[in-house]
Amino acid sequence: MDQPPFRDVTLGDLLTRLARALPDRDAVVYAQGPRWTFRELEQEARTIARGLVALGVSPGERVVVWATNVPEWIVLQFALAKIGAILVTANTSLRARDIDYLLRQSEAATLVTISGFRDVDYVAELGKIGATAGTIATLKRIIAVGETTAAALAALAGPSDPVAVVRYADIAGHATRVAETHLDTLVQVVVPDTVINMQYTSGTTGFPKGVMLSSRNILNNGFACGQVLGYTPHDRLCLCVPLFHCFGCVIGVMGAFTHGACLCVVEAFDPKRVLEMVHRERCTALYGVPTMFIAELEHPEFSSYDLTSLRTGVMAGSLCPEPLMRRVMKDMNLSEITIAYGLTEASPVITMTPRASSVEQRSQTVGVLLPEVEARIVDSESGRVLATGERGELCTRGYHVMKGYYNNPDATRAAIDAEGWLHTGDEASVDADGYFRITGRIKDLIIRGGENIAPKEIEDRLREHPAVADAYVYGVADAFFGEAVAAAIRLKPQSQAGPEDMTAWCAGSLAKFKVPKHVRFVEDFPMTASGKIQKYKLREDHEGKLKLKT
Repeated sequence: MDQPPFRDVTLGDLLTRLARALPDRDAVVYAQGPRWTFRELEQEARTIARGLVALGVSPGERVVVWATNVPEWIVLQFALAKIGAILVTANTSLRARDIDYLLRQSEAATLVTISGFRDVDYVAELGKIGATAGTIATLKRIIAVGETTAAALAALAGPSDPVAVVRYADIAGHATRVAETHLDTLVQVVVPDTVINMQYTSGTTGFPKGVMLSSRNILNNGFACGQVLGYTPHDRLCLCVPLFHCFGCVIGVMGAFTHGACLCVVEAFDPKRVLEMVHRERCTALYGVPTMFIAELEHPEFSSYDLTSLRTGVMAGSLCPEPLMRRVMKDMNLSEITIAYGLTEASPVITMTPRASSVEQRSQTVGVLLPEVEARIVDSESGRVLATGERGELCTRGYHVMKGYYNNPDATRAAIDAEGWLHTGDEASVDADGYFRITGRIKDLIIRGGENIAPKEIEDRLREHPAVADAYVYGVADAFFGEAVAAAIRLKPQSQAGPEDMTAWCAGSLAKFKVPKHVRFVEDFPMTASGKIQKYKLREDHEGKLKLKT
């Protein structure tokens, strides 16, 4: 009988193999929710897959999942993969214009959603774009997770609205209309290179692009991460990072499941719930961005939880300061914690620090290349390959490189050259021992707590304000998030506005994490001789002023 670890299989087949090899082992555990073994999760995924087919979901169809780490998310990840449908992940902070763009650009036929998250009411946002009224031509159905969501969507939809509202709880009942043998036929058509996942990532254009990923991309990348972490079926991962990110659905789900490890899932990050989960379930691994680990360490009840079961995990999103790394290793018992670097277009991990790396290597580098992954440092202008220690753009090639951007061949060609090298846009160097250091960014992105933010989208919104003549957005150093969104704004003559007016204006239509934390008004912008705005000067000047205030 096949035993984990597994690689080079489809997502649908992975769960089937796990159900046969480890039928009675815990697969997924929730604090207030289901506790599935691999056999039970396989059965649940097959039932939901058959129900979705009965409702009309077909191979290749884009299905947007807009939800926190609810149990249905993981079931859908495997159910849709068995059908050959494409799971499109949606950030839980999106607002009306964001989800409207995502649904239209992905040409989604199905949306699965919860009622909302934190201060965003998803149903109200869908109402703003007329989601049930047929305003999005491709959208056929909205599946509501939870009774509250179903009731709210039913109230939103008019009797003649063409988009069907379906309760997730009713999908299993529809499964009786589709034979198990029919599902088996669909499963057999799906191959490792079939696109089964799409994730939207921001670029310098300000328009998010749909990164198309296959089982070969994400399952093998998860497998490689699990190998570095030393996972076995005895491991239990406390998964508190969002499933809509590669960090959650690839490094998390695929990293664990390829090795038969159990997922102990926290629906939305809360430091106390994370500590409780590790304590109760005796978790051996924990993931997060540096800000998450800080929140856990600084929780007032931290010392009351037993974390001695922990040994390893992944920190990503931004570099970890050495003092924090030492605290995580000592006070949280994460002696084998690793650092991972990558991007969605690379499925996502390119490099990781081995578990035996020194504290300095874990806090000052992003590790070494994963097996079967190539990388080189090139001069971004000439394309010349640079020598050890020289700084340039990090390019990567291998099985992990995306299939391309959905319906965007020009952007795909700009990202992946004729030789198959993916240009990351990150400035890096590599030392004689093969450890990579990320030294900056060539592309104009802000990374706030692991979230990629395109400045242009925020700039466009600011320029729509009647008092604004021009605006530029950039990142400034932030002790908690790594970077914070900042804006320099030039007002129109005789116009008056304050920073709070600008943040309120942005908050009205942008996701919360995109709203500028720091706003300042300027008379003019620093420019090159050719008239190009020098954002690095705006950043340096703004950071200097912020330091003077503290």
